[in-house]
Amino acid sequence: MGRIRIGIGGWNFPEWRKGVFYPADLPQKRELEYASRALTSIEINATYYGSQKPESFQKWHDETPDDFSFAVKASRFATSRRKLAEGAESIDRFLNSGITRLGTKLGPINWQFAETKQFDAEDFAAFLALLPEEQDGLPLRHAIEARHDSFCAPEAADLCRARNIALVRAMDSKFPDIDVQTADFAYARLMGTQDVDNGYDAAGLDKWAAEARRMADGRELYLYVIAGTKSRNPACATALIHRLS
Repeated sequence: MGRIRIGIGGWNFPEWRKGVFYPADLPQKRELEYASRALTSIEINATYYGSQKPESFQKWHDETPDDFSFAVKASRFATSRRKLAEGAESIDRFLNSGITRLGTKLGPINWQFAETKQFDAEDFAAFLALLPEEQDGLPLRHAIEARHDSFCAPEAADLCRARNIALVRAMDSKFPDIDVQTADFAYARLMGTQDVDNGYDAAGLDKWAAEARRMADGRELYLYVIAGTKSRNPACATALIHRLS
């Protein structure tokens, strides 16, 4: 079984304070330090909405353990467009925003498409060709989060497989759960937590832990508990880590 990294999306949420996840007396400036020691990865979401300073990436690198890993959501300006192939300038701007300051802690980049974006083989292939294999001498891994059923087409998987690009699984959600292996790593988002202590009951946690083991057969897995009942997501991620440890 490959390494399984489990975490949450972001770390600065009021729902997680006052003892829900963060200790009541924990200063907000130390939340990443705390979260990165309770979990094994975090998906940075703020990068989807706007550029972050290079100094911020450096700070996040310095505050986390040596074996920690971040996934980074790519800029929406690169993916929320009619023609994906026309996003070269936005892709380049995002890749040069300072993400490589994360160094070896940089995990996959999640290129999330709009729910309305349908699969067009020519346009999709042209977009994938814009994603470089390295930046500033650092190897890059890319994942595509397609949210339209048309991306279930085998041709979409074939195009990703040719470039070692993962298709993100949207598990327990309204989005298509595209369960195909297209890269030497896997990327999943668990999106259906409920308002119970650990986000799921014991049977649910066992189910998703078993699924994580299956996905990590021979490859590294990045799994993020996100959406659903947000206040329960850190507890769910922690419970899955315990089941898999």
